[in-house]
Amino acid sequence: MDRSDWRQDRRRVKHLLQEEQSQGEVFVQGWLRTVRRSKEVAFLALNDGSCLDNLQIVVGEGSSAFAVASQLGTGACVGVRGEMVASPGEGQSWEVQAEQVIVYGETDDRFPLQKKRHGFEFLRSIAHLRPRTNAFGAVFRMRSSIAHAVHCFFQQRGFIYVHTPIITANDCEGAGEMFRVTTLNPENPPRVDGRIAWHDDFFGSKTGLTVSGQLQAELFATAFTDVYTFGPTFRAENSNTSRHASEFWMIEPEVAFADLAVNCQLAEDFFRFMVEHALEHCQEDLAFFNKFIDKGLIARLEKVVGTAFQSMSYTEAIERLQKSGQNFDFPVEWGCDLQSEHERYLTEQIVGGPLFVTDYPEGIKAFYMRSNDDGQTVAAMDLLVPKVGEIIGGSQREERLDMLQHKMRSFDILPESLDWYLDTRRWGNCPHAGFGLGFERFLMYVTGRENVRDVIPFPRTPGNARF
Repeated sequence: MDRSDWRQDRRRVKHLLQEEQSQGEVFVQGWLRTVRRSKEVAFLALNDGSCLDNLQIVVGEGSSAFAVASQLGTGACVGVRGEMVASPGEGQSWEVQAEQVIVYGETDDRFPLQKKRHGFEFLRSIAHLRPRTNAFGAVFRMRSSIAHAVHCFFQQRGFIYVHTPIITANDCEGAGEMFRVTTLNPENPPRVDGRIAWHDDFFGSKTGLTVSGQLQAELFATAFTDVYTFGPTFRAENSNTSRHASEFWMIEPEVAFADLAVNCQLAEDFFRFMVEHALEHCQEDLAFFNKFIDKGLIARLEKVVGTAFQSMSYTEAIERLQKSGQNFDFPVEWGCDLQSEHERYLTEQIVGGPLFVTDYPEGIKAFYMRSNDDGQTVAAMDLLVPKVGEIIGGSQREERLDMLQHKMRSFDILPESLDWYLDTRRWGNCPHAGFGLGFERFLMYVTGRENVRDVIPFPRTPGNARF
């Protein structure tokens, strides 16, 4: 076979299994999930990652490929040429009667995925091999499809995709939990008056990995009106919870000429679009998760799509929680940051569906959020959904220069350190708003997975950067 033609010659398992009539002689390539054999016949279950189902390869004793197939084990990588025929087996429409088996990569009994079922903790320890399992094959197919849906939503609405920097001198959240990026000698950095001389560093200042692309997206919104970012972000937070990772992906739209109400509507439209995409385009993988991971998953997603999103202020939410009679682990009082147990109670017990909580106390939100006229709250919003709690967070941005400078000082942020950001408030400014959606949090929601490590190809958590 000519090397230039092999891609055209190869058929994907997904497409073959969807055919309504035999395609005659076909050529497939993939990895063996199982191998069963007797003296007369060998059955190979081949998967190429295109779908959850395997393609059964039948190798009869009379075939010249029988001797080759008799030596194969689980995990081997092969190419198979043979006749596509109707399968007498239950649960499969087609199988291939092999005429030729090409072995690209052998395996042995030390291959870790010999069993059909493995615990997720074990699979996290072999992240380089876990994509070959059904559970993680389904996760990463959905991750790919939903990433495509993100771009579809915004591109269809005329948004401009902005690549914001990964290395930055600014901490958007003001938390200071950034990974440092430096070329200075870590054992003996240059110092002036006892302090590290960051002006001698590669970028001439103290820099780190970004925690958000929001500030740069705001700049682009003042030129293109509607923009979005979708890229990796980093938090040097020493947390080992099931919901936190040190490297994750964020989706952050920023919209000019928008207030908080417009922001909430955009978030609702976006969230609904993403869930509808999963239900329409990821049916096979969703069915797998619904059967083996979260038996109420599909019903819950369908309910979200068909349910109106409700809204209440933070103040009302606190009052409803206090009157609920529920004993919470964290006390509920005005001014506290809502915990996951509070958020879930609001969306699951009080509302019974998606809920926007708006107008949070100024003291628990970021400096860039617009102050409300009451002098106590800001025009912020969080979208809460059943089983997860907060899944989207956003706000109308503070567009008034004097107010923004005052708030920066109250957060111990020197206004001159963000002079470029303040320039947007000086020249041609407009009301604008935006939000952030953690991509992995959304994937947890639509797959039913409860650990963020199980929706990231190679999770980065404290003490873990092996792969």
